[in-house]
Amino acid sequence: MKLGINIGYSGATISLPVDFIRRAEELGYDSVWTAEAYGSDAVTPLAYLAALTTRIRLGTAVMQIPARTPAMTAMSMSTLDALSGGRVMVGLGLSGPQVVEGWHGVPYGRPAARMREYVQILRKIWAREEPVTFQGEEYRLPYDGLGATGLGKPLKSILHGRQLPVYLATMGPVNIRTTAELADGWLPIWFSPRRMHLFRPHLEEGFRRAGNGKSWKDFDIAAGCTVTIGADVKALLDAQKPFLALYIGGMGAREKNFHNEMAQRYGYGEAAARIQELYLAGRKQEAEAAVPDELADEMSLVGPRERIRERFRDWVDAGVTTLLVQTRQPEALEFMAELAGPTEG
Repeated sequence: MKLGINIGYSGATISLPVDFIRRAEELGYDSVWTAEAYGSDAVTPLAYLAALTTRIRLGTAVMQIPARTPAMTAMSMSTLDALSGGRVMVGLGLSGPQVVEGWHGVPYGRPAARMREYVQILRKIWAREEPVTFQGEEYRLPYDGLGATGLGKPLKSILHGRQLPVYLATMGPVNIRTTAELADGWLPIWFSPRRMHLFRPHLEEGFRRAGNGKSWKDFDIAAGCTVTIGADVKALLDAQKPFLALYIGGMGAREKNFHNEMAQRYGYGEAAARIQELYLAGRKQEAEAAVPDELADEMSLVGPRERIRERFRDWVDAGVTTLLVQTRQPEALEFMAELAGPTEG
């Protein structure tokens, strides 16, 4: 198993843990991943980190698909890949209608079609086989819709790059199948190794649809996992609950919250409904208290070292090939490197 470190997106101010990332690189971690919501972006921090590291790969977990045209994503990531010596991985996600329409000001549209077409256009741009044309439901190149001048011209990238690894952050069956069919890896959201049976059939169907002999050996499952070493397991689980309550309760509308739906799929339907009710009513502390210990526990590795060592086996057995460690503990960073064993860059 390879290891990555997920540093997420910033709060009110940006402060990148540069020394922590350099230590991860020294320990043999394969990758560092950034994120974006509606503040800091995912690409700029990676450009900064590229200049301060030498080997560790650079991934986005994730860039929001509706925030950029496929061409802009292809340009940005190919540029970063060239400047970093070929270390870039492109992690993409759809986000939700609240952010897409409220922040980016574009229609949520047909998300499944948008994801598929986005990846297809990226592949065409990076291939540089011919000037890019595309006629889809969500994207048309050249654009010929409302307001078009009719002067659009098919173009081919000036920059000679490579086919970059594409990872998709998906949750529902349709998009998970698309991920296995079109992408190089999967960034599962709220992954629990105990629930792999829910996802395996959709991933395998995606491999079949790829039609080129694609299988597990060609695919990276890069799952995030909070890791904290400590004696008080209950306290460590409680520390995760504000973040879980935010997403299950408030990161989406009452009638459309993908994170809430995932908690329901895991069998926590009653708790998910209660968390959302409390969070949307402004009772955030009560919402946090309503997050079950069991839910936080199955998606993390916390407690004494021996407890973490024992439970780490579940992640290996589930088929996770890259564990994205979410921690700020130097001792946790080092312990996970010990558990995973030697890694190759």
